[in-house]
Amino acid sequence: MRRFRLGDGRGTRRSRLGDDRGQVSVELLGLAPLILAVLVLLWQFVLVGYTFTLAANSADKGARAGTATETGGPAACEAAARKDLPGAWAGDAEISCAPEGGLWKARVGLQVPLLFPGAVNFPGRVVGTAGAAEEEGA
Repeated sequence: MRRFRLGDGRGTRRSRLGDDRGQVSVELLGLAPLILAVLVLLWQFVLVGYTFTLAANSADKGARAGTATETGGPAACEAAARKDLPGAWAGDAEISCAPEGGLWKARVGLQVPLLFPGAVNFPGRVVGTAGAAEEEGA
C-alpha cells in the first residue's frame, strides 16, 4: 500500500490537477479576438459619424458663402465647402451649389473611409445638404 504524505501540497497529484494558475491569461487570449472586433466596429461607427458631421458642416459653410452679395456665387460656395475638409475626405468630395427659389442650396457628398482615412472607402456616399436665404444687394 502506498501512502501520500500530507504537507505543503507540492508534488502531490491533487495539487497539480487543481492548480488554476494562468487561467486568466487563457481566458483573455480566448476573448481577445472578440474584444478587438468590438473595438474595430466602434472605430468604424466613429468614422461614419464624423463623415456625416463633415458633410453637413461643409454644406452649411458653402451655402452661407454662396449668399454673399459681392463675393458669392457657385465658385465661392464650392471653395468654402471644400476649405475645411480634411485631405482624406476632400480628394473625392462631390460638391454642388446652385440658387433655387430664393435660396442657395449646397450639397456635399463624401465617402466614408474604411478604418483609416485615405486608404480604402466604402462604395456609398454620405450626403450633407444645406440652404441659406439669398442676400439682396444694397
